[in-house]
Amino acid sequence: MHLDLMPYVLAVSYIGLFLIVYAETGLLIGFFLPGDSLLITAGLAAQRFPEQFSITILIPLLIVAAIAGDATGYAIGRQAGRRLFQREESRFFKRRHLLRAQEFYERHGGKTIVLARFLAFVRTFAPTVAGAVGMPYGQFAIYNVVGAIAWVVSMTLLGYVVGEAVPNPDVVFLVVIGVVVLVSLAPAAWHFWRERRAAR
Repeated sequence: MHLDLMPYVLAVSYIGLFLIVYAETGLLIGFFLPGDSLLITAGLAAQRFPEQFSITILIPLLIVAAIAGDATGYAIGRQAGRRLFQREESRFFKRRHLLRAQEFYERHGGKTIVLARFLAFVRTFAPTVAGAVGMPYGQFAIYNVVGAIAWVVSMTLLGYVVGEAVPNPDVVFLVVIGVVVLVSLAPAAWHFWRERRAAR
């Protein structure tokens, strides 16, 4: 997939990448955009075409786009509130993804804003859910910045560092995502196990 996206990444350049990452993380119609693969491809493009893409410009630019996107999603949720959950589905809005993000948020709390960066569909709707349920913005902002940095840096550098060295970097990407999710969920799983043990 990363190679299929290469012509599009080269065509849209910095501004296009900024807008795509912003839309995918902040607008409810952006759930279909290729966020993870796009970042990997952007990193690979910076490695192959350094005259067109500088990794030192690309990473900060996309971090800002990801932070701004989640902040916009939070504002939408804050403004629309619970009305979003009664909205009918359309071609550009899938309520089931919103409900999935809400379930994930209820299970993991504020950490969802960080974890969701690495989960398709949930990534688009998690900040909106956080706004709708009234998560304090100061708390949200911390998770937003941490998640944006972790997501953009890991995905972009994955493409930049191992894109040429590994025949199929998408496989490496899946392994990295699995490790990140497991490490992130480990404290919650440990806490749940201890509670169940104490209850017995």
